[in-house]
Amino acid sequence: MNKSAIRKRRRSFTRQFYKGNTSAFAVAVLETIIMVGANLMISWLMQKLIDVTTGTDTEFTLIQVTGLCVVCIAIFAFGMWLAYLSKPRFIAKAIGQYKEFVFQKISQKGISAFAGENTSFYISALSNDANTIETDYLANIFLLIDDILLFIGAFGLMLWYSPLLTAIGIALALLPVVASVLAGNRVAEAEKKVSEKNESYVSTLTDSLSGFSVVKSFKAEAAMCRLFAERIREVTVAKTIRRKTAIVVHCMGIVAGVMAQFGVFIAGAALAMHGHAISAGTLIAFVNLMNYVVNPIGSVPQYMAQCKASCALIDKLADALEDHVREEGLDNKKELSRGITVNNLSFGYEAEKCVLQDVNFTFEAGKSYAIVGASGSGKSTLLNLLIASHNGYAGSICYDDTELRQISSESLYEMVSVIQQNVFIFNASIRDNITMFSDFPREEVDRAIELSGLSKLIAERGEDYLCGENGSGLSGGEKQRISIARSLLKKSQVLLVDEATAALDAQTAFQVSNAILNIKELTRIVVTHSLDENLLKRYDCVLTLKNGSVTESGSFDDLVEKKGYFYSLYTISQ
Repeated sequence: MNKSAIRKRRRSFTRQFYKGNTSAFAVAVLETIIMVGANLMISWLMQKLIDVTTGTDTEFTLIQVTGLCVVCIAIFAFGMWLAYLSKPRFIAKAIGQYKEFVFQKISQKGISAFAGENTSFYISALSNDANTIETDYLANIFLLIDDILLFIGAFGLMLWYSPLLTAIGIALALLPVVASVLAGNRVAEAEKKVSEKNESYVSTLTDSLSGFSVVKSFKAEAAMCRLFAERIREVTVAKTIRRKTAIVVHCMGIVAGVMAQFGVFIAGAALAMHGHAISAGTLIAFVNLMNYVVNPIGSVPQYMAQCKASCALIDKLADALEDHVREEGLDNKKELSRGITVNNLSFGYEAEKCVLQDVNFTFEAGKSYAIVGASGSGKSTLLNLLIASHNGYAGSICYDDTELRQISSESLYEMVSVIQQNVFIFNASIRDNITMFSDFPREEVDRAIELSGLSKLIAERGEDYLCGENGSGLSGGEKQRISIARSLLKKSQVLLVDEATAALDAQTAFQVSNAILNIKELTRIVVTHSLDENLLKRYDCVLTLKNGSVTESGSFDDLVEKKGYFYSLYTISQ
């Protein structure tokens, strides 16, 4: 992607800072302008006060200058009041809208997107990186405006006082400035490295906490502590380098200021001694104005480098957000009347390594199907393709007569629901987890609760029972029943179930499977490892996969009678 395209893409992110936020931004800029004027006024008043005191200036009296000082203080107070009203409001709303926009972009990814991505990247992007953007980009906007306006105003006032002395002052600051600008480019690289190390740190922290039971059971605490300590050291080193780089840039600006101030003071004294019309007040004011010229020369490159580093973080996030986004179809299909037909379907996660090979089958609407087979036979992959987890398949998947690639995501997810082995439960009430925080009629919720087998749980604990973090207050079977209730309430026409009972005990697994089979109005396609005769007999059809191909299909009794591959699997499982 060329630089123009990158900048254009970045603007879609930075626009979020100003959306509905322009009034606060305008007031904040006005405050900056007012404060710049007040600071320049201070230099002018210093010159007047010194010259009045020494008797050089007879234009103003001491009382008049004192009155102007009071006005200047009032202007400062007004500017500070505007800053209090506008800047925190602008920055808070800007970063909030940015985070919302990023989260919306994440939500547009395919269902299986995070199977091939590191979620810690997004956690870091919405926490550490967002904090960096807030401090190094948004807050620096006003510092940049302030320094640039101060530079222009002070430079103009200096020229008015003495063009010769102005030329001397600028010449003295040029050498350190060049070094400062060159060093400023290293800040962006250092900031990017901090982001990468933070991402690795968050990933290790997430893994350690998520896999806590595994760590404990294998007595791997010491190893995990060493790994965690290593990640901390990496982050610390990266942050240290970033701080050192920033200090170098800052110090160069200070050196430029000190050199310029001493040089101007000495040059001004020499000019005064040789008869040039430079008063003591003018010289003091000039030295003070040099701060407003030299400081921006040192600080602006630093601010620009920080802004550049923040833009690099935005670009990095934008790159990731473009991956695993489903290419949207235009067809707004709403109903499944005949069924799902798979024709010559082949697919592989890697080139020249097929997981599915020439699969042909029709899942009739309203019927129930069990997909069985050995581990690695392609059962879950087939289910994932039915919900458009990947577009890079050969052959076709048709919902009635509409190819899956042509169906919009909104329509597809309205028709289809998925129940997986690991059901995610929010730390909210049972009702909110069933309704997914939406409003539904009371009778529809009650029906979903009854059909999913949640009535007993509701009777014991109530709908307002808090489920805990990821459902820590519920059993595995209760989580699965909530997942079933979600699908019923959503009124999906197709229910895809992927090894939903694999982690449950035999009795609970049977109850959950039974609840799924009791739902007659849905097309149910269930990947299962359990070859329970009583359950398999209830399916309209059992589909057997071997090495990515359909080897047998039919009712349980028919497949047993054939004594083929299914019969072998079934016999071994008993």
